[in-house]
Amino acid sequence: MDRFDVLIVGAGPAGSFAAERLARAGVQVALFDGRPPDEPKACGGGVTSKALKAWPHLLEAVGRTIDELDMYSPSGKHLHLKLDEPFAVYSRIAFDTFLRERARAAGAQVFTEKVSGRGFKRVDDGWTVCAQSGAEFSAKYLVGADGANSAIAKKLAGPLPPAEMEVAFGYRAPLPDSGDAATVVAFLPNWVGYAWAFPRVDHVSFGIATTQDAFDHESLDALLWDFMVAYYEVEQVGNLRRMKLWKKRDPQIDSLRYKNLRHTAERYAARIPGLAPRTWDTRKACGEGWALLGDAAGFADPVTGEGIYYAIRSAELFADTYLKGAPQEYEKLWRKDFGGELKRASQMRRRFYGNFWGAPFTDRMIEFARGHRGIRKVLGQLVAGDQGYVNLKKKLARSALKPL
Repeated sequence: MDRFDVLIVGAGPAGSFAAERLARAGVQVALFDGRPPDEPKACGGGVTSKALKAWPHLLEAVGRTIDELDMYSPSGKHLHLKLDEPFAVYSRIAFDTFLRERARAAGAQVFTEKVSGRGFKRVDDGWTVCAQSGAEFSAKYLVGADGANSAIAKKLAGPLPPAEMEVAFGYRAPLPDSGDAATVVAFLPNWVGYAWAFPRVDHVSFGIATTQDAFDHESLDALLWDFMVAYYEVEQVGNLRRMKLWKKRDPQIDSLRYKNLRHTAERYAARIPGLAPRTWDTRKACGEGWALLGDAAGFADPVTGEGIYYAIRSAELFADTYLKGAPQEYEKLWRKDFGGELKRASQMRRRFYGNFWGAPFTDRMIEFARGHRGIRKVLGQLVAGDQGYVNLKKKLARSALKPL
């Protein structure tokens, strides 16, 4: 049996970042990557400017930097945002490989092994892990970084109810022939959630994120195909290019576009944690000899589903407390650092997608931003990850009082 100091199950951003940080300090780390080769995680791949400023080395991964964004309301209102702080979009194969190889170079041992819910158990001096290949490993400390469906989290922190999960699904499709690949976020008509188009180096990632309890695959898939077709058929309006969203279309034109996309688009799907406000008060991310990171701990924005920043930040906080010899402080630190922000987001989720002055709040938000530079600036900061939810209402009100 191979003996280590820390076993980390899951080699996404959280697991790989923690492994690198620990290994650089001389900790004996085993990192388990159970994802099949060349199978990317289902994810838009957006990394906020907040994350890029906190960890500039992320820019070394192969990706695309985004400084402009097209946003559409449920009624089809269009807003073109020029971002003060750019964010980046990555293929998750490229991004995860970049972070995993940094962990390996730092001294972590990476095993291409899957660990199931029955594959680990507590023993007198820590933990033993038995991979599906039959290989056995042991350590004093166990870290679960194995995503929203974490087997480790289910056993150590308890399973989350379906209502506290969100669904993301979509397609990877070719870049437009023109080479003009816009970055787009469109809020859905009569649904909680949004659609996105994130151009990467060699393809476009299309997707929809919504709540598990609102999920209707057939209806949402039809909306997504409408969104995808519109993406390739933008029209020029002045200096801007706009999509005709949620409109009746010519079935003959659509059939050709559908036929071409059906041959080239690759489908993906995933679950994302979307914890309820009360759960943030009670759910634990660590205990005696164990810790949870990233999606496994439930660390994702309940409004947008964004989780890469929280994955890396949770890994950083855990590694710092472990290296200080006080890993139990991790619980207090994540709550103080970003726990309040995520709880506030969960409190706002229904209101964010609900009605405001007789129309969806997202419609009103885009309508106000189109006519007011201050509100537009705050919205751009929210998209880029520089503006949180805790003081969002106050910031919007202050901005609205400034001259147009």
